[in-house]
Amino acid sequence: MKVVVVGGGILGASVGFHLVSSGADVTIVDRVDDGRATSAGAGIICPWASRGADQDYYEVSRRGARYYPELVAVLSELGETDLSYRRVGGLSVPGDPAELDAQERNIRQRAAAAPEAGAISRLSAKEARALFPPLRDDWEAVHIAGAARVDGRKMAAALTRAAVKRGAKLLNADASLQMAGSRVAGVTIAGETIGADAVVLCGGAWTRQHMLQFGVSIVVEPQRGQIMHLRLPGVETGAWPVVLPYTDHYLLSFDDSRVVIGATRETGSGFDYRLTAGGVAEVLREGLGVAPGLADATVIETRIGFRPLTADRKPLLGPIPGVDGLVIGTGLGSNGLTMGPYAGRALAQLVLGQEPGLDFSRYDPLRT
Repeated sequence: MKVVVVGGGILGASVGFHLVSSGADVTIVDRVDDGRATSAGAGIICPWASRGADQDYYEVSRRGARYYPELVAVLSELGETDLSYRRVGGLSVPGDPAELDAQERNIRQRAAAAPEAGAISRLSAKEARALFPPLRDDWEAVHIAGAARVDGRKMAAALTRAAVKRGAKLLNADASLQMAGSRVAGVTIAGETIGADAVVLCGGAWTRQHMLQFGVSIVVEPQRGQIMHLRLPGVETGAWPVVLPYTDHYLLSFDDSRVVIGATRETGSGFDYRLTAGGVAEVLREGLGVAPGLADATVIETRIGFRPLTADRKPLLGPIPGVDGLVIGTGLGSNGLTMGPYAGRALAQLVLGQEPGLDFSRYDPLRT
């Protein structure tokens, strides 16, 4: 079976890898847009601490968290070890003791059905700060042992390299979908057509523009996120847990003395690829309010990403009725790095006629 995957973010890279691993003839076409969410994202993999999440949204997230160790093992066998994935644990820090009590109950209830969440424990403010030293000194925490972090750039790049090792072709170009009657026939790149039995469109926040040429409306829009990277020279930060306050912001750390504070959620931003004074101020204000010990850290970069956001915040996954051979994958929003590898495998299984174990009707790309 010949399949073209349009889009090389973490979802498209996962689709391509899993397709070629099952024997498909795969071409991944990626135009490497500025602001691609995967390239900006530093992922926190801790769905059990999400608050008020829709059950369908949570279902893909929890499956994504469960799938990561299996995928990491497969990639490691292929020599892909620079993945940035690590189980470091997580700290839920609402700040208010009553909210912390409620959050602990919520996390324990979810963890009871998710052994990958690991042990759940209540920490004093002193114990929490021992794990994440810049943290303010008056907040207790709920610790989730199974929480992990990942760098989107590294994971997507590893999936793409692994796909190429298994025979996939990678083209950095702009692709237009081509039709033959009611069936997708492939894509056209610089005037040349690549035929395909199926096309999987993982265009992120740009998916709507791809589909307008067919008069098909996909309800997904860009939501700008500005995310700041700091460095604490000489400090070993690689084992620090992820930190989840009761806001849209978060903190996580990597091995190179790097601490990440994210992120703005600027709905209605369009594809305005700029850092803004207000966005940077918001990220610093929220981050330093949770971890004042970062005040003297060095600012090393700020990334911009456009999350693909849907009206109901649930992913758009599955076939397009009336367009045979076309499958859509987008709308993972702020949880794309958790969902992406698992959702990519499920989409690959759908294309190949295998049983994905996911009810795609709940993620209908044409729902309104």
